[in-house]
Amino acid sequence: MLKTRIAGTGMYVPKNVVTNADLMKVMDTTDEWIQQRTGIKERRYADRNGETTTTMGAEAAKMAIENAGITKDDIDFIVFATLSPDYYFPGCGVLLQRAMGLKTIGALDVRNQCSGFVYALSVADQFIKTGMYKNILVVGAEKHSFGLDFSTRGRTVSVMFGDGAGAVVLQPTDQEGEGILSTHLHCDGNGAEALACYSPGTHSNHWVKDEIADYGENDFFGDQFVTHAMIDKAQIYPHMDGNAVMKRAISFLPDVINEALTTNNYTIDDLNMVILNQSNARIAEFVQQKLGLSDDEIYINIYRYGNTTAASIPIALHEATMEGKVKRGDLLCLAAYGSGFTWGSALIRY
Repeated sequence: MLKTRIAGTGMYVPKNVVTNADLMKVMDTTDEWIQQRTGIKERRYADRNGETTTTMGAEAAKMAIENAGITKDDIDFIVFATLSPDYYFPGCGVLLQRAMGLKTIGALDVRNQCSGFVYALSVADQFIKTGMYKNILVVGAEKHSFGLDFSTRGRTVSVMFGDGAGAVVLQPTDQEGEGILSTHLHCDGNGAEALACYSPGTHSNHWVKDEIADYGENDFFGDQFVTHAMIDKAQIYPHMDGNAVMKRAISFLPDVINEALTTNNYTIDDLNMVILNQSNARIAEFVQQKLGLSDDEIYINIYRYGNTTAASIPIALHEATMEGKVKRGDLLCLAAYGSGFTWGSALIRY
């Protein structure tokens, strides 16, 4: 039976480095406060004009294609994961096809936030295993900086996020013991509003009526897409209950890693590397301690880039590969947890 191998990786981060000291100029925070709670020292912000989620994704994709030893004309499907698309619609998949001048292949958009890349990888894996496609481009990209609240009011969220993109090219393999061994996807919508961007949206106050403004009568013409009330009450910015998110993450991440290992008759001792979505260094450290991983068995780069959500795992995978920390033949586990709530893992014989 065919399996799916990662044939090439790529990444792109903007040139603009934003340090904690830079954020101190626009909000009441400190370098010590940010590092103590998140582990982040700096992040990258895209240019306001000309640099988008799609353009960053295209740069990462070009690198992945080159590293896979193929050309753009070999790509036969796109899966694009992001929570910060160029437009409300259409999605970034078709924009990537246009930007790269790819053939008129299919494109699928995945909206699973921090778990987006793992979900996208799992979807693409099914297409490869069935023989439907032979060179799938999977991209995770985010331009968070355009939609953050750069004030003291928004500091607990805004200090965490950065911009960037990562990509992989997936191909079929019939080599024994190579490729994606299994993927495991989960969700639990209870408490979804603990990590969400409420507006614009079509919820009409139903789920968060105590937290958002009454912005229209409940009739056909009452609810508006964006209102001044939404802006004034910061409903257009991400909202996060950090404690609620962390409590779930430190429970579900070890569980979903162990689920992948158990399914394939492996143990923690068999793993060469774990790469988590880079949401918080404290979460990664807890998972490392709980699983008994050494510093060489878990890759953390959040201190350089902040949380790049769907882009964080492919960026980390590319860096770990380029640094020789992930090598062909290694047993690798990717795992993510994020808004929704969604979580998942992929066990890979790299």
